[in-house]
Amino acid sequence: MITDPWFYVVAIPAVLLVGISKGGFGGGLGTAAVPLMALVISPIQAAAVLLPILCVMDIVAVWKFRGGWDWPELRVLLPASLLGIIAGTLLFGFLSAAIVKLIVGTVAVTFTLHFWSSKFRDRDAAPRNCPQSFGWIGGSVAGFTSFVAHAGGPPISMYLLRRPLDRTGFAATAIAFFAVVNYVKLLPYAWLGQLTADNLATSAALVILAPIGVLTGAWLHSRVSDRFFFALVYVLLFLVGVKLIFDGLENYV
Repeated sequence: MITDPWFYVVAIPAVLLVGISKGGFGGGLGTAAVPLMALVISPIQAAAVLLPILCVMDIVAVWKFRGGWDWPELRVLLPASLLGIIAGTLLFGFLSAAIVKLIVGTVAVTFTLHFWSSKFRDRDAAPRNCPQSFGWIGGSVAGFTSFVAHAGGPPISMYLLRRPLDRTGFAATAIAFFAVVNYVKLLPYAWLGQLTADNLATSAALVILAPIGVLTGAWLHSRVSDRFFFALVYVLLFLVGVKLIFDGLENYV
């Protein structure tokens, strides 16, 4: 079990942040958890400690949003995510997490800037829907980046925000997607030796924060308007993208 008190100084707010994001905002903000925890421990260990906690959060979040997800979207996204998880498992020892953060961060920032510029050019125009076939791209990329650094929020948000979903459908579909993805990831994480006794003991010490964060996020979700919610998600997506880019560049400066 990790005993460094500085770890818990960053880990406690990080876990609460993930829970709030997962409970009411589609999970995108939770992307910052691994980088925050990696201030004290390695990103690989941070991801391993966080995964069992995410699985507990998923149970609470799925219960809170039960029946609200969009099955047609999940029928495309979930098989695609398996391709990404398999790729992440095979490339785990070769692909740097910094490169993944740079890719995801660049795409997230580019997407949000394009959306904002489109809204500025035509304030009355609604966002264009992307074809559901694009879910294969979003799902596979999300599966891969989620496996490497629990950073699947931006790819899924970028796809679902372009689909005809209201805020509850968006949040519930993202929650159901990551619930399946996280439980599937337990198998390769165990196979790769990341679920050690020390990491699991640390997860157990933090797991009480899981339902607190999720229920707080669900409470906030029911008190936020559609317009404000989607505006907030785009802002969070942009901020997460910027942070991922800076985190990735730190390894090359």
